[in-house]
Amino acid sequence: MKEVHVVPPCHVVGLKGSITSPKQKLILCSLSLVVLLLAFGIVAQGQRRATDPGPRTGPPSAGGPIAGLDSFQSAYFTNGQNRFEEVEVVQNGEDNGLGPTFNSNSCSSCHAFPAIGGTSPEVNPQIQIANADGATNTIPSFITLNGPIREARFKFALSQNGRITNTPDGGVHGLFTIQGRSDAPGCQMSQPDFERMVQQNNISFRIPTPTFGLGLIESISEDTILANQANESAWSQFLGISGHPNRSGNDGSITRFGWKAQNKSLMVFSGEAYNVEMGITNELFPNERGYPPNPIPPGCLFNQTPEDATNFDVTNTVDGPSDVVGFADFMRFLDQPTPSCTGSACSQSIQNGRNLFINVAKCAVCHTPTMKTGSAYVAALSNINANLFSDLLVHNMGSGLADGITQGGAGPDEFRTAPLWGLGQRIFFLHDGRTSDLLQAIFAHRSPGSEANGSMRIFDNLSQSQWQDILNFLRSL
Repeated sequence: MKEVHVVPPCHVVGLKGSITSPKQKLILCSLSLVVLLLAFGIVAQGQRRATDPGPRTGPPSAGGPIAGLDSFQSAYFTNGQNRFEEVEVVQNGEDNGLGPTFNSNSCSSCHAFPAIGGTSPEVNPQIQIANADGATNTIPSFITLNGPIREARFKFALSQNGRITNTPDGGVHGLFTIQGRSDAPGCQMSQPDFERMVQQNNISFRIPTPTFGLGLIESISEDTILANQANESAWSQFLGISGHPNRSGNDGSITRFGWKAQNKSLMVFSGEAYNVEMGITNELFPNERGYPPNPIPPGCLFNQTPEDATNFDVTNTVDGPSDVVGFADFMRFLDQPTPSCTGSACSQSIQNGRNLFINVAKCAVCHTPTMKTGSAYVAALSNINANLFSDLLVHNMGSGLADGITQGGAGPDEFRTAPLWGLGQRIFFLHDGRTSDLLQAIFAHRSPGSEANGSMRIFDNLSQSQWQDILNFLRSL
């Protein structure tokens, strides 16, 4: 538990909570003192308006392998990265399988910035990929040249005649088809009417999540996640935070990957993405998918399934595993992002911002700065401080961010606390990439029903210079 200082009895207006224990009373008094001081003149008038400094320049703070890999593990990392960067086609040589529907043609096209394994780059590659090799796709209005890479999910399923039903959908509907491509002769398959789905509010968007440090996240034990949740229980109750783990419907274990922590492991994460983002069947997701409820036209099926599988006829062991295993190994061994500075080496503004973020606004109740990995089968992943700034729980983020999609135990207004490591070099924020302004992304945490409203009340009472310090701190990550 973070240090709590004793202050005289006091009262905060507008914060809810049943204050019964001595610890909660101390928390109340500590927080009250902060708010009262702000109310009595800390907020100066006429200050310079706080502004997001934007992505920091310089070399990428991530993208390399974690330290301590042996020569064999390093070879698998390199091999996995090579596969991660391959451009897929429908049928032509080794890299077969693209489509029949897809969002992109390479893992690295989406996970590109600030280095391979990251997230959306400044220029959206989907614009060029949509009509590559003669494809006849129409680019949806929500895909723009300088906007984020997006996938589209329908909130409710469509009937055979295209009408919206009352049946929840939530699945990814590929933006493009292989119709017209030179390596898909004869395929006739039109895209869904995405503009109608936009007009009828039956569509939600997601942007790629960064894959840096995912092996560390995978190696954090469930006991550590639950202990961290218990450690913050008093502040959580006081601030109205009630996050919970998302869990596998089969074994009950905590799931932790994806915007709603819907995926259990990096293998599942890899296999699902290969299938839904590029349309490539694999040993985890062996069946072709089109646009339910409409079947895939037979003229758009060109390969046996699964298209990606174990390579049984190779002598080099690193070439034996399937692509999804290679992707998982690459992501598993990617190191966590490195902040631009730490401790006293940081500017006074960044140091102040860290303190405000963690100890004053209490953002760290959800954005846990560090959790330690357990004993992993790869020594380089064992007992490492993962500076992820996430509790890996899902939280109600209110009506302003709700996407209408339920995945596992994560409801239509719930999302996993997004890890903030590497935030300093990201361009697009929030699950749908709706803003490139970090301050606006913070404001979006405040809406009816949001568990962040308690912290946002504190944030709102900070001065512009204190806001700037927080922004500078976040851009240092």
